[in-house]
Amino acid sequence: MEKYVDVAPGIQLYARLDGPAGRPVVLLVAGANAAGSSWPDGLVSQLTRHHRVLRYDHRDTGRSTRVFDRDPYPVTVLATDAVAVLDAFGISRATVVGTSLGAQLTQLLLLGAADRVASAVLLCAAALPMPDARQSDHPGPSPALARVWRGLAEARDPAEVVEWKVEQWRLLNGPRLPFAENAYRRLERRAAAARGPAGPLLGPHVRADPGRLARRPELARVRVPTLVLEGSCDPVNPPPCAAILTASIPTSRRVTLADMAHLIHPLVAPQIAAQVAGFVSPAGHRFGPPPT
Repeated sequence: MEKYVDVAPGIQLYARLDGPAGRPVVLLVAGANAAGSSWPDGLVSQLTRHHRVLRYDHRDTGRSTRVFDRDPYPVTVLATDAVAVLDAFGISRATVVGTSLGAQLTQLLLLGAADRVASAVLLCAAALPMPDARQSDHPGPSPALARVWRGLAEARDPAEVVEWKVEQWRLLNGPRLPFAENAYRRLERRAAAARGPAGPLLGPHVRADPGRLARRPELARVRVPTLVLEGSCDPVNPPPCAAILTASIPTSRRVTLADMAHLIHPLVAPQIAAQVAGFVSPAGHRFGPPPT
């Protein structure tokens, strides 16, 4: 089932629901500037054997409305969008699986819409920031990734942009799992052709105001079962980020996936699907009107 979901005047999100009717729902919340199609097919197909899987394209991604350049929004709006997607499909509660920025959006749902979350899975995640930025205890990205990201503001021609992005993907893939360089180069060449020469390297979700994300102390009141999946080689949110997150949510536990970095690699996708499937509580999911 596919549909476009109205989340604000003039803004529609593309969403699709797959899997056998009447089964527990898993809502997948992608990372920054990523569409629902960024979730690997192998992961989705394994989950849809026994669950309904709901994916959607964030604003400014995939088939959803491009709006940021004419009407900027804060990052927190993306969490509100996730609730609107559940509403549009008549789903009152679901297991919510968020990766990277999507994991932070899932944390916002745990704080602001806990009655819609039967359980949560936070993948390649960092805890929400502290209100006082000086209290940051998260390590930064790996030195190699930090060097690449420092080049975001440099002028490049389209071919150089493609190679810059391929190198970023290589680092996000990590050193221990095979990297499909040619596939990512084809992906970025198609994206460059669609974007045109004026497309910015820094996507809208990275440029969006992150100020209202700083709510980590509030995570102590979360009572929803939460699974934290960390990659042992994650260059964006390396250990101990997952340990900090687990310590912040009293109902959470942590599992480390060996060799995984910040991408959901096809070789690791079956492990992730098995972890998610084992964490879904059928009794906690409902179709019908949202709780009041």
